[in-house]
Amino acid sequence: MRDYFLRRLLLIPPTLIGITIIVFVITRLVPGGPIERAIMEAQLGGGARGATAGQNMALSEAQLERLKEYYGFDKPVLQSYAEWVGKVATGDLGTSYRYNQPVWDVMASRFPVSLYYGIITLILTYAICIPLGIVKAIKHRTAVDNISSILIFIGYAVPGYALGSLLLLYFSVRLEWFPMGGFVSLQYDDLSFWGKIKDLASHSALPLVCYMMGSFALVTLLLKNHLMDNLASDYVRTAIAKGVSFRKAVTGHALRNSMIPIATTFGQNITLLVSGSFLIETIFDINGFGLLGLTSIVDRDYPVVMGVVFLASVLLLIGNILSDILVALVDPRIRFN
Repeated sequence: MRDYFLRRLLLIPPTLIGITIIVFVITRLVPGGPIERAIMEAQLGGGARGATAGQNMALSEAQLERLKEYYGFDKPVLQSYAEWVGKVATGDLGTSYRYNQPVWDVMASRFPVSLYYGIITLILTYAICIPLGIVKAIKHRTAVDNISSILIFIGYAVPGYALGSLLLLYFSVRLEWFPMGGFVSLQYDDLSFWGKIKDLASHSALPLVCYMMGSFALVTLLLKNHLMDNLASDYVRTAIAKGVSFRKAVTGHALRNSMIPIATTFGQNITLLVSGSFLIETIFDINGFGLLGLTSIVDRDYPVVMGVVFLASVLLLIGNILSDILVALVDPRIRFN
């Protein structure tokens, strides 16, 4: 098993290279980059000024060359990518075009927000979905199961961003129970300790509901269906026939095997710690990682785009390895060779 995980760790660098080189090439090929924007701004600002090189542009050839050198577009794509990889190896992700700051500093300012929502979403999702899935499996086709299934499917059918808009209109605009958006209020620093907790909770309630809806139905129904299959298995019936209580058969036998698919998907959810949802963050005006990724794509801030892709890819690959470890811990029959 040790050799298996060592091989998985050794596969992370080539996989990262494959992912990042595709995104890097795309950023160089798509139109509307920083050079095109500079040309457009110059045309709108002053018309055709200076030497135009015969292309009716407001920038001369010398100015274009300086722009290409500044943005790193004066070299072949593979050479530029190799230089970017060399900088990443030293911990340098480049400088943001928009913020004119190191990419690490730009992303670091969004880490607390993304970690806060990501960790709480994971904790609440599994803390609620696992007990609910057990209850639904035991109370199958009862009123509890039917009513909870209706609510789960309604929540799953409504996209998080659409639900966020409805929650804002009703609870924030009409009832005025929650603030309109933001991570904290403007007077947050002046509040007492408990006042800060109350302010943070009031701002977090509606976004957390939207974050949880996507994975809530998946985890609940996944656990319910697998637990029902295990409860109908011969080994559970044999345990009950030998005098084991039904509760002990559920918690001591069937539940552990039913947790295997949950463990399989848990590692993939680690990307929630930073990725977030740009639509939800846009609606609630939350300066998280998801909104940063969206604005960097719209603004063609390629160093930030590469930084977000790199970090999300690393977390996803590590999460996959974590899933394998959790599966091996839950099911002792699994052996990785």
